[in-house]
Amino acid sequence: MIADKVNQDPDTCDRLKVVFVPNYNCSWAEKIIPAADISEQISPAGTEASGTGNMKLMLNGAVTLGTFDGANVEIVEEAGKENNYIFGATVEEINAIRETYDPKLIYQKNPDLRRALDTLTDGTFPDPDGDLAELHAAILEGASWHKPDHYYVMLDFESYLNTKLQAIRDAGKADDSFAKKCLMNIAHAGKFSSDRTICQYAKEIWKV
Repeated sequence: MIADKVNQDPDTCDRLKVVFVPNYNCSWAEKIIPAADISEQISPAGTEASGTGNMKLMLNGAVTLGTFDGANVEIVEEAGKENNYIFGATVEEINAIRETYDPKLIYQKNPDLRRALDTLTDGTFPDPDGDLAELHAAILEGASWHKPDHYYVMLDFESYLNTKLQAIRDAGKADDSFAKKCLMNIAHAGKFSSDRTICQYAKEIWKV
């Protein structure tokens, strides 16, 4: 649905494409990963949703656009925060507001976010089964198994948007500053080699 909407938009179709890759596997990865300039790893801090995929992208020269979560933390430790694009609340910040967090306040104050979220229910996308309406309600009202905006996407939205726009601007600069960020990621990817990993496992876990 999103791909159809974006790819058919006369204002952006010559500059922006959304492509969904079905049955993503190693063969697809061999083509996509070397071609990527920016690796988006946007799991909320504390969910540990990002794994080794971002390391492969790092090794192939992509900078990381992501939260301070999972392997993103290790990438930043190795290549430097200045060579990547970190956004969003930290685990400590989320824990501090967890009991009082109200996504409706953010929804009401941010017209861009409100417009984006309301596309789930305003007819922008077809929703014959009501799944999008259910998602809209789950973010603002919660559901039987979770509080409103369980993954804090509303909290991180503005930071994500601003950071992504900065990454795009940097990538489009005429100088070599963005290329330097990419090279710094490649140069500092050694920690994530299988040699180092197996050696550490053998020493600390397998005791061999």
